Amino acid sequence: MNYSIQLYTLRNAMQEDLPGTIRKVAEIGFTQVEPYNFVATAKELGAALTKNGLTAPSGHAPLLSQDQEQIFAAARELGITTVIDPFIAADRWQSTEDIQATAARLNAAAKKGAEYGIRVGYHNHAWELESTIEGRTALEYFADLLDPEVVLEVDTYWVAVGGQDPVDILTKLGDRVKLIHIKDGPLNTDTKAQLPAGKGKVAVLDVVAAAKSLEVGVVEFDDYSGDIFEGIAESLAYLKAAESNSAEGVKA
Repeated sequence: MNYSIQLYTLRNAMQEDLPGTIRKVAEIGFTQVEPYNFVATAKELGAALTKNGLTAPSGHAPLLSQDQEQIFAAARELGITTVIDPFIAADRWQSTEDIQATAARLNAAAKKGAEYGIRVGYHNHAWELESTIEGRTALEYFADLLDPEVVLEVDTYWVAVGGQDPVDILTKLGDRVKLIHIKDGPLNTDTKAQLPAGKGKVAVLDVVAAAKSLEVGVVEFDDYSGDIFEGIAESLAYLKAAESNSAEGVKA
């Protein structure tokens, strides 16, 4: 399994010292990162990634509200091959008309991305799971409207906060899910209460196993009350230990 770190997790540290933050990420053991709003920092970020031997297979950018040409050009410069829109407001998930309009715009963005050799995806929050459209979650309804080349990055924590079982949702969404966000905590909207993987109420390993077409598992904290570098290190160590134990079990 490939594990990445969503750099939004480290936004405060990056604002103070971007090169030093990227160096720490590499020292912790990550080999991949997921940048956010990367257009403005593309050159400095690219230099830091190269210096520390890191790659960025995916990145977050507001595709439906900012200049797509700039986003895709910066993504290509950074080696990002999947650009994910990370946020469509809750009020846009309450009607079939709004969801259909969002899907159409994302499909159009995917066609533009293809001109750059870049795939497009979407990342959820809780409200796409709280809203019900024609007997299903709004996220499921949305997924069926997307062109085949558009992928999903399922934030498994927000699925649970939204009242759904992440394993069930991942199973229903199937091969559309190529990336997931891995986080843990008490399953509420208090982001500072989030915890390293394995320390909260999410069945993290079951969730990872349920994503059958997973390419990258992305560690993320929306916020954290402790030392954020220690938090991401604990999460990565937990995931790698589980992977190692699983491999040992197979050998046995």
